Amino acid sequence: MIEEHTEPATEESFAALLDAYSAEKGAEARIGDRIKGRIVSIGKDAVFVDTGRKIDAVVDRAELLDAEGNLTVSEGDELELYVAAVGENEIRLSRAVSGAGGAQALREAFQKKAPVEGKVKEPCKGGFVVDVMQRRAFCPISQIDLAPVSDPAAHVGATYQFLITRFEDKGRNIVVSRRSLLSRELEVLKKQFMESLTIGDVLDGKVTRLMPFGAFVSLTPGVEGMVHVSEISWSRTALPEEVLKPGDRVRVKVLSIDPAAGEKPPRIGLSIRQLEEDPWLSVEERLRPGDVVRGRVTRCMNFGAFVEVAPGLEGLVHISEMSYTRRVLKVEEMVNPGDTVTVAVKGIDLEKRRIALSLKDAEGDPWAEVIEKFPAGKRVEGVVEKKEKFGIFVRLAPGITGLLPIGSIKRSSSAAMLEKIREGETVSVAVEEVNVPKRRISLAPAGTDDEGDWQSFSPAAKGSFGALADKLQSALAARKK
Repeated sequence: MIEEHTEPATEESFAALLDAYSAEKGAEARIGDRIKGRIVSIGKDAVFVDTGRKIDAVVDRAELLDAEGNLTVSEGDELELYVAAVGENEIRLSRAVSGAGGAQALREAFQKKAPVEGKVKEPCKGGFVVDVMQRRAFCPISQIDLAPVSDPAAHVGATYQFLITRFEDKGRNIVVSRRSLLSRELEVLKKQFMESLTIGDVLDGKVTRLMPFGAFVSLTPGVEGMVHVSEISWSRTALPEEVLKPGDRVRVKVLSIDPAAGEKPPRIGLSIRQLEEDPWLSVEERLRPGDVVRGRVTRCMNFGAFVEVAPGLEGLVHISEMSYTRRVLKVEEMVNPGDTVTVAVKGIDLEKRRIALSLKDAEGDPWAEVIEKFPAGKRVEGVVEKKEKFGIFVRLAPGITGLLPIGSIKRSSSAAMLEKIREGETVSVAVEEVNVPKRRISLAPAGTDDEGDWQSFSPAAKGSFGALADKLQSALAARKK
């Protein structure tokens, strides 16, 4: 008896559950409803979705393609779409409500904030006329896109998805917005992108704007990162516009991700140069001591000037290596940032990443040919460079200075004139001795046009006067006899 009473009760419970399940499966789907479903099959033109109801749900395959025409879903994926139409045998799903519909369908789309499909018919004052489910709607020009509209005609004839923002007077006054829908979709895409972004990722981006401190790069719609000026290139660049311009496509590496604070977007640090080879890895193949190369002055310091001789390879010209021909007290007397100069490579320190350069070696050492130009005994003219107690420094040529000792001056018949001579005036001197290793030249007075010195009246120097002197001496000797 117990078994006889138990079995009907079990059957009754199962039947009740089945009825409840069937009722749920047959729940009414109305146009504009947003429902979830799982893809069960993908056909040539349609994708079939199980929404948990008795009848099948179908969405056009074309609605699930990306810009390149590739299908963005696969079997088993879960979708969230809108009910576009309900028939006896199927439910048509869509990303937006479309087709012919009455005021009630539009009202439901407005109340449920469901997208509707509309075609831009023509521009009008302040916006566009849009055909939405065979009804006339108005879209303000500021609501047709995320970016400001420069050419309204570019939108005419296009079919977009819109949100109804105003529904009044039984559907005779309808205002729609595409911008609000794009913003909503953009936030979803930004969230998905940020969830997948990690430090070290290498991405392709587009330069959007340049600032003195760096370049902003768009990584995906609505998400920008910043490449600091120090991370743009291995080359030391003063301004980003020297290397980049808005619109350039660049490949970047993610260095840092700072989460958003409040409503502010996250700060993403990027690098371009870290995806390029470190120029110091091949410096020995490109530069050798003794090479003479062209470079650009990047910085001037008290002790010298930094010169970039190749992208990312910067060397120092010490102030002592500025010139053979002049005494340099301030670097800016010779070079300034931005100048292009010729330098000689003096040494390379790979461990410390230093390159020693020389401006004067690139120009050539004027002492290299001093023996040929200023042999001992040669009379030359020079410029008084400086007067000291011990003598006068005379510049014979650029980079070549000799000393006229005070002792030689006092012994000279030109002593009075030499003591009065001033810096910058020209003086005649004779080369007495040249010491190339010590870079010293000793000078002697060469006399003036009025006075002359012992050399100018010597028989060796003046052959004709020597013969006359001999005749005079002979005549004097004869008279004494």
